Amino acid sequence: MIFLRGILLFSILIVSNNVLGKGDLAIRAKKLELKLGSEKSDYDMSQKIFEMETGKAYRLEISSMGFKEYEIEAEDFFRNIWVRGIEVEGIEIDTQVINEIELEREGEIEIKFVPIRPGDYEFEIEGLQSKGMKGVFKVR
Repeated sequence: MIFLRGILLFSILIVSNNVLGKGDLAIRAKKLELKLGSEKSDYDMSQKIFEMETGKAYRLEISSMGFKEYEIEAEDFFRNIWVRGIEVEGIEIDTQVINEIELEREGEIEIKFVPIRPGDYEFEIEGLQSKGMKGVFKVR
């Protein structure tokens, strides 16, 4: 009887580990890119929908062509990720919280993070939503 309980417990642990352990932070982070502005239009965005999974590592590279001041608002998304690091032009910033990101000139920022809660999180460029500068982070 004790032997059967041991086998049952071992089986439950193996199955639950395979079911719950989707993310592997030892794997290289998946790169996501958001380019703001283009040669065609100040209001272009390279991507409006980003698909992610909880527990997996990502690197979001946000770049600006420098035509406009772009203030990215994604408060709900930023509250539901674990920030592993931020890099701006070779300078690493150690923080656990992001409220908003503002690009005042041409440049790039890279955010390394792990989504921790599923959901659809809208983001927008402040004051430019009517120009189509909005999107969604979909976390499953």
